[in-house]
Amino acid sequence: MLALLASTFATVFLAELGDKTQLAIVSISGTSSRPGAVFAGSAVALVLASLVGAAAGGSLSSVIPTDALQLAASLGFLIIGSRLILRSREEPESAAEAPGEAPPASADGEKAPTAP
Repeated sequence: MLALLASTFATVFLAELGDKTQLAIVSISGTSSRPGAVFAGSAVALVLASLVGAAAGGSLSSVIPTDALQLAASLGFLIIGSRLILRSREEPESAAEAPGEAPPASADGEKAPTAP
């Protein structure tokens, strides 16, 4: 049991370093004069999120084989990561015009109206 506790701690600790949750905590703590309250709030949130994950994982693994759960989680992360990469490579459809550039012309060749 101690080995499972240690490996779980190491995995979660390393996974949480530098992720968006830690960056949010740094941001909140940087704008607050009470870092202890920020720590307590974030610790409770992480504990509750972990509780939900552990409960869901335990319940699902009694119905669905562990290998299938790992495969589904891996595919989910792969799909999400692929979509993020593809989305980051797309050019925005309505790109803001650069300063000093003329507004785009309309279909009849006239300049499009600009907002005052």
